[in-house]
Amino acid sequence: MHVRTSAVDHSSEGGASAHGARSRQADRSARTREALLESAAKGLSRYGYGNLILEQVATEAGYTRGALYHQFKDKADLALAVIDWVDETWRQEVGRLVARESDPVLALIVLARGHAVFCRRDVARVAMALRLEFSGQDHPVGRHLERVSESLVERCAQLIGAGRRAGTIPPGPPARTVALALTGALEGTVIQLAGQASHDELLAARAVAGVLGLSGVPAVGEDGLVATRPGSTRSAR
Repeated sequence: MHVRTSAVDHSSEGGASAHGARSRQADRSARTREALLESAAKGLSRYGYGNLILEQVATEAGYTRGALYHQFKDKADLALAVIDWVDETWRQEVGRLVARESDPVLALIVLARGHAVFCRRDVARVAMALRLEFSGQDHPVGRHLERVSESLVERCAQLIGAGRRAGTIPPGPPARTVALALTGALEGTVIQLAGQASHDELLAARAVAGVLGLSGVPAVGEDGLVATRPGSTRSAR
């Protein structure tokens, strides 16, 4: 008996081949986008939005200007994507560590230390540069940055509220007000101590503890230990 299998086999092979090609194309596109975002983040950190040259962004990423415009329609679109990319990177590197901590005080200290480490990288200065450049302006990039920044303030306010309910953070001004002061103190510390690794992490944690109104708790030492209660220690990894 003659069995016709060749048509089915060819169809299957063709489908697999097409799927593989699409997958490889998607991977290449993702790598291109990632490289362009990192290059743009470094450019925004160094030169700001107004002085950012798209052709230079593409060249430093190893691509053409056409490749950049294939991914982003203009400079504003690129800057918006960079803000989201930096925010997602922060969430992966710092936010996930904070989420592991059930103790609100320790979570805030881990946030401070993790943020200081994160800010040693070029890309971390995007928010600082753009915030200064767009301060007082009604611009899509500035508005988006404020929305992203607000999410950090809100997270800190939630942790402060939880700490107060647990009795580990003393009462005081509204939680959001304290959260704003906390993020301001944290940013100011890491900016002033740029390049001073280990000191930036230690003093960022102390600055946050001071804003929270903690009296020696947690006591962050050079050994990286955090006292979460008087007389007890726990690693702040």
